[in-house]
Amino acid sequence: MSAAVSARLRRHVVERAFGLCEYCLIHQDDAHFSFQVDHIISRKQRGPTTAANLALACLRCNVAKGTDPGTLIGRPRRLVRLFHPRQDRWDEHFRLSAARIIPLTDVGEATVQLLNLNAGDRLLLRRTLIKAGRYPSLEALAYLRD
Repeated sequence: MSAAVSARLRRHVVERAFGLCEYCLIHQDDAHFSFQVDHIISRKQRGPTTAANLALACLRCNVAKGTDPGTLIGRPRRLVRLFHPRQDRWDEHFRLSAARIIPLTDVGEATVQLLNLNAGDRLLLRRTLIKAGRYPSLEALAYLRD
C-alpha cells in the first residue's frame, strides 16, 4: 500500500501551507526537525496520496496523530473526528490565547487532546517564539486569513 509523495507534490504541500505545521502553526524554520507531509486520512485508512488529502505537519503533531482519524472526548465518551486542514478553517476550530491553542469546537477539542497541542514543552517553545516575535509568524497570520 506504498504511495510515495513525489517531490513536486511535497513542494506543493509546503508552499500551500506557507511552511507551517497546519495543526499547531509552528513555522518549519523554528523546528529542530524537517516537517513531514501528513496523510490527513491515513493510507492505513485508505486515504489517497493526493493534494486534497495531504497537510504539512511538524514531527510532534504527525507522530501524535499517527493513523487516527479521531479520538474519544467528553462525558459520556464519544468519537470525534480530527481537524482536517483541507476541509476545515483553523480559526473556526481554534483560537490562540498567547501560547495556548484553545479549542472552540468538538473537532478542536479532539485535535488539541490527541495531538497534545498544549503540552508544557510545546507551550514553552511557543512562549519563546512569541517573545522573539515569531509566533504566530507572518505566514501563520496569512494562513489564518485565507
